Amino acid sequence: MNIIELIIDEEAELYGIDAISLVEQPAIESDFVALKNEQIQFKTQDNEKRLVMGAALIPDKPIYRKNGEEEYYVYFSKKTVRRAMELYFKNGNQANATLEHEHTLNGLHVVESWIVEGEQDKSRIYGLDVPVGTWMVSMKVDNDAIWEKYVKEGSVKGFSIEGFFTNKYELAKATVKKDKRYKEGQRVDMESYNDYPDGVKNNAKKAVEWAEKNGWGSCGTDVGKQRASQLAKGENISVETIKRMRSYLSRHEADLESSTSFSDGCGYLMYMAWGGKAALRWSESKLKELELLSAIEIELGLEFVKNHLTSKD
Repeated sequence: MNIIELIIDEEAELYGIDAISLVEQPAIESDFVALKNEQIQFKTQDNEKRLVMGAALIPDKPIYRKNGEEEYYVYFSKKTVRRAMELYFKNGNQANATLEHEHTLNGLHVVESWIVEGEQDKSRIYGLDVPVGTWMVSMKVDNDAIWEKYVKEGSVKGFSIEGFFTNKYELAKATVKKDKRYKEGQRVDMESYNDYPDGVKNNAKKAVEWAEKNGWGSCGTDVGKQRASQLAKGENISVETIKRMRSYLSRHEADLESSTSFSDGCGYLMYMAWGGKAALRWSESKLKELELLSAIEIELGLEFVKNHLTSKD
């Protein structure tokens, strides 16, 4: 059975971890623990910290996956785990949380994070026997409903990450293909397309115009903003960009349900910046037309990790 190493391709348009989800069955098979305050003098009862501590990513742990008839394992190296943690905080994603990867949650924040370095690690105090190199987090749960109905009742037991990773083997093959794009010292232009409908352009244009007046704030990456400008102008986009477009929009489609205004937060703004629902429909149609809709969405626990695992990609 194949064992696939997942890595972070920082040259891709979407990469790294952008949210942590509370789930009932974490794929890394490590449950979190809920922490409480020690008794405080002059108080009649303990006050709950509303903290949950657990492993976000465990290195070198084979995770079984099945896609149709294909069975395989995926894993993350210590280096990838550490870099994923660094990018998570660099991009300011500490308050991005979901429930079972389906519902966006408010009132949850990662307040502590570290890599396990040895046997004297803090996690051991709480009975969490995880290997060296594990990324540990403590999350503050200020959402009453989530704390009472899910954490305290045990409906969720651990963390699962949400993000974009790349198959190391396929990335290496893609690099070789990229080198072949040069012939006799001259770059050979790759196919690109701009036959997306006006709805895509209009959605992106609305997002750009709103951002020009109000600013992007902390929303989106430079790539996302560049993509919005590109789509608004009707410029050509590559096949790889179309794949990324479909991945991003299909994954964040729930943002349209939770928000309908640019001022509501980053979700709706960035969804429209990528062309909105019109772009999702077009990207899926275009990839089917090109017979390139073969990206496998690997589910880690209930996490969607975008990978290209077939030779066709």
